[in-house]
Amino acid sequence: MKRLVYIFLLISQVFYAQSAFEKGNELYKKEHYEEAVVVYEGIVKSGQQSAELYFNLGNTYYKLHKVAPAVYNYEKALLLHPNDTEIQTNLKFAQKMAIDEIKVVPKVGFSKMINDALDVFHYDTWAGIATGFSALFLLFFIGYYFGSTSMLKRTFFVGMIVAFFFMLISVGSAITERNNYKKERPAIVFSEMVSVKNEPKAAAPEAFVLHEGTKVFVLENQDKWRKIQLTDETEGWIEKDAIKELK
Repeated sequence: MKRLVYIFLLISQVFYAQSAFEKGNELYKKEHYEEAVVVYEGIVKSGQQSAELYFNLGNTYYKLHKVAPAVYNYEKALLLHPNDTEIQTNLKFAQKMAIDEIKVVPKVGFSKMINDALDVFHYDTWAGIATGFSALFLLFFIGYYFGSTSMLKRTFFVGMIVAFFFMLISVGSAITERNNYKKERPAIVFSEMVSVKNEPKAAAPEAFVLHEGTKVFVLENQDKWRKIQLTDETEGWIEKDAIKELK
C-alpha cells in the first residue's frame, strides 16, 4: 500500500512539474520574466531538475540582467548536458555581464595531453564506450570459439585483444573522469562585491575582491569560510554565504 502511495505521489509530482514548466514557458514567451522565475524556481524546489529547466531559468535571469543566477543556472544545465553548444553559447553571453575577467592558466606537458584526451567525452559517454567494446569483445570471443579455420581464429583473437585493450582504456577514462567530477567543487559568487581574505577570518588582510557571476572552485571548508581558487590559480578565503556551490 505504501509503495502504491509513493508511486502515486511520484506521478503527481511529475505531472505537476510538467504543467508548471509549460506555464513558466508561456510566461517567458509573454515576457513576464519575474513571474516565470517564480514558477521555474518552484519546480527546482520541488526536487525536479533537468538541463532544459536550468537552461530556461538561466535565460529568464539573463533577460532580467541578473548575472549570478543566470551564470549559475547555465552552469547547472551544463553539468547535466556537458556538450550542449546552445547552453555553452548562452553561458558565454552571461559571463560577459560579469565584472571580473579571470585568466585561465593553461596546463602544459603530459598532464595537459591526458586531461585533453579525457575531456573529449563525459564520464557517462566513456562508460557507454566501454560497454560497446565489452560487447565487441564478446562477439570476437564467440567468433574465435566457433571459428572453423585457423585464419578465422587468429583474426578473431586479434580482435579480442584490441577490443579488450580499448575497453580497459575506456573504463579507466570513465573512472578518472568520474573521480575528477566528484572532487571538483565549482561555485558562483552571488554577492554583488565581496572581499576575499588571506586567512579565514574577518580581520585578515584582503587578498582581492570578486564580483557577482564569477566562477570559483572550493578547496577547503572551515566554519563559515571557504578556501577558493580561481582559474588563474589565485587562492583566498571567502565567506560561504557569498557563493553558491553548483554540486
